[in-house]
Amino acid sequence: MKLTFCGAAKNVSGANYLLESGKTKILIDCGLNQGSSFCERRNYEPFLYEPKTIEAVLITHAHLDHIGRLPKLYKEGFRGKIFSTPPTKDFSEELLIDSEHLLRREAEEKKLESIYDLEDINKTMALWETIGYHQKLKIGPAVGGLEIEFYDAGHILGSAFIEIKDENGKSVVFSGDLGNTPAPLVKDTETIKKADYVLIESAYGGRIHEDNSKRRDLLEDVIEETVESNGVLMIPAFAMERTQELLFELDELVRNDRIPKAPIFIDSPLAIKLTSVYKKYSQNPDYFDNEALSLFKKGDAIFNFPGLRLSLTTEQSKEINDVRPPKIIIAGSGMSEGGRILHHERRYLSDPKSAILFIGYQVNGSLGRRILDGAKTVKIFREEIPVRCKIKAIGGYSAHADQKQLLAWLKPMRLNLKKAFIVQGEESEMLPLSQKIKDELAIETHIPSLGEEVML
Repeated sequence: MKLTFCGAAKNVSGANYLLESGKTKILIDCGLNQGSSFCERRNYEPFLYEPKTIEAVLITHAHLDHIGRLPKLYKEGFRGKIFSTPPTKDFSEELLIDSEHLLRREAEEKKLESIYDLEDINKTMALWETIGYHQKLKIGPAVGGLEIEFYDAGHILGSAFIEIKDENGKSVVFSGDLGNTPAPLVKDTETIKKADYVLIESAYGGRIHEDNSKRRDLLEDVIEETVESNGVLMIPAFAMERTQELLFELDELVRNDRIPKAPIFIDSPLAIKLTSVYKKYSQNPDYFDNEALSLFKKGDAIFNFPGLRLSLTTEQSKEINDVRPPKIIIAGSGMSEGGRILHHERRYLSDPKSAILFIGYQVNGSLGRRILDGAKTVKIFREEIPVRCKIKAIGGYSAHADQKQLLAWLKPMRLNLKKAFIVQGEESEMLPLSQKIKDELAIETHIPSLGEEVML
């Protein structure tokens, strides 16, 4: 097998890997490059392969840095099949449609042609088929093809890591993004005992998260402090998983009177639409953990509790401004790179009584990262905004495994593993993870460069 690193090499985003076995060519993920702007110039560049030669694409999960260039792949000639779990397909359609107008707007600002349009998305979705966890899939000829199996990655609803075997039984595992377990809602990350090669993500490869069990308490403290100050708590949150996890936690805090009363706004049409996908699978034990399933079976509407207000329309979003503090606003995007959160940040970042709470990874160069790193002023809608509000972060809400969890996931494979390729992270996270893997697990590691080819 030949493996080519076509994205997320020495970089967090743009996951895209080409695997070739004989005449069979498949991709694992086809993500958007994200960073200082929503659509990086790299997204306009040609793929490192000919799209029409690709037989299939395997998708680990629905985040845009793993799916965001699929319609571009179609536009440039791909006509094979796309495979993922059912929730991933449902999420992906909503996310791709939502991102299209942002891509188009930025392309217009840069005087470039948009990388794809809604018709490309619709035709991409027509190629998409679903597969359950542990349901074997064969791609390529009967003799010499590839055998595929999806495992639960515990990252977001429907997320997977993927094992691929050639006709000789040689195997390579693509981690996708691994979960920070235990997490609200989703099941714990599965493990695999034997593999020859593995690609492992490293978003938090150099860090250890705060104790997961304390994150609800930390959230309670931030809310109490902000409400008592009569301020506004802004929470930039990814529309998928992070918003629903917050709703899950807030449901418990509200129903048990652990936080003072204040209106809680979900100011994200996309998050509201994606929540309906969660409801669609709410009785399915393949995707939710026992705690969530138990609440669903009891009829507890964990996505709808007293004080929660959903702002679907632009008019409803503007009406939030008329509600006097204290109040809590959860809005996208999670890195403050677009979406409705920008309007609230422009309004309240300069207020010392208010606070902004980061609960997700902030890519280097993003507005969220600049605020988190202590910028005194930031530019929003071409206006210089002073940052005087309190800056808070809860690392325990990260959906990514930390260094300790990444090592634990690798450990069962260590006896047979020939090499671990470190991907999907900044080099400052890759290097300490690589060293830990070598020191503690005695596994050879390699940090590939973009476009690098490796024979497995």
